[in-house]
Amino acid sequence: MKISRQPTPVTIKIEQKQLENVKCFKYLGCLLTDDGRCTCEIKSRIAMAKAAFNKKKNLYTSKLDLNLRKKLVKCYIWSMALYGAETWTLRAVDQKHLESFEMSCWRRMEKKSWSDYVRNEKVLFRVSEQRNILHEIRKRKANWIAHILRSNCILKEVIEGKIEGRIEVTRRRGKRRKKMLDDLGDRRGYSHLKEKALDRIKWRNCFGRDCGPVV
Repeated sequence: MKISRQPTPVTIKIEQKQLENVKCFKYLGCLLTDDGRCTCEIKSRIAMAKAAFNKKKNLYTSKLDLNLRKKLVKCYIWSMALYGAETWTLRAVDQKHLESFEMSCWRRMEKKSWSDYVRNEKVLFRVSEQRNILHEIRKRKANWIAHILRSNCILKEVIEGKIEGRIEVTRRRGKRRKKMLDDLGDRRGYSHLKEKALDRIKWRNCFGRDCGPVV
């Protein structure tokens, strides 16, 4: 599979045997597609998480303490849905899918279907929650990016554009770094972000639990 913005054909042969071209495949539990987007992976993760919720539905909708049930949902259901989320590049449609999944968890837990015409705000009030799933993704991204910036790995070289090769569209150079800065809400530049990553305490203070929503 070749990941590209353009549907260009690719031929790869190993010992005179041509490899099959595919649109998507699973690698280490993640769904990779030839367009490089995360929408299919997010939908797949949400579907698995909903199936896991249904298997233990009697537990999550039981009369156990509310806080305990919420912890169970976040520990088992959210963990399945957000596997690998620190590497996702989210578009507006992806964020809507994730927020819809978040609300479906609380609605199912409270036995309130969409046809009951109960507003999301009321459901969130009943479970003493806010919309947190995008905050959780941003926090995971921040932890992952800090780990990369503190190390000397190939991912850091990719971000900094040090990988050898030809870039066909030069105006896209540096887009990875710009997207990373946008995700973290940092407007002071990549150098400032690298410096901040070296101080773990300062980083946690900037990108802790109360950080803003993911971009």
